[in-house]
Amino acid sequence: MPRPEPVRPAPGQESVWDYPRPPRVEPCTAELVIELGGQVVARTSSAWRVLETSHPPTYYLPRSAFADGSVRPAVGASWCEWKGQAAYVDILGGSVVAPGAGWTYPEPAAGFEVLAGAIAVMPGAMDRCTVDGEVVQAQDGGFYGGWITSSVVGPFKGGPGTLGW
Repeated sequence: MPRPEPVRPAPGQESVWDYPRPPRVEPCTAELVIELGGQVVARTSSAWRVLETSHPPTYYLPRSAFADGSVRPAVGASWCEWKGQAAYVDILGGSVVAPGAGWTYPEPAAGFEVLAGAIAVMPGAMDRCTVDGEVVQAQDGGFYGGWITSSVVGPFKGGPGTLGW
């Protein structure tokens, strides 16, 4: 499938088509809040964004940003050609369990060491995720965990017909 026509970003926006491949990791000082089961399960202003061509940013929060008892190991793992072996975690909030809705890289590959032990979550599996108070839209598809806000434009990989991008 040919590369789609990128949306032209307005002032203050980023195009995911300007993100690099391999991906870049950068610090993020925006306030990130994750809610599940009517509770705040994570909050931080010290995280990392992973930026990859055609993907909205994926946010990795330090383990310390998560409330006690809100993360537990889950069955399953996956391999990223850039970051290495990921381990899955369940996210728990109130009486709700989001199975395998988070992942971490215990021993990330070279260039991604800052992500060691940090946790990313699938925003679509949470009640709500926000970036500086703006509610996030989940990236389409069941594999990618990008967070779409008004500051990024696509089109975004993840939906039907986008595998070859």
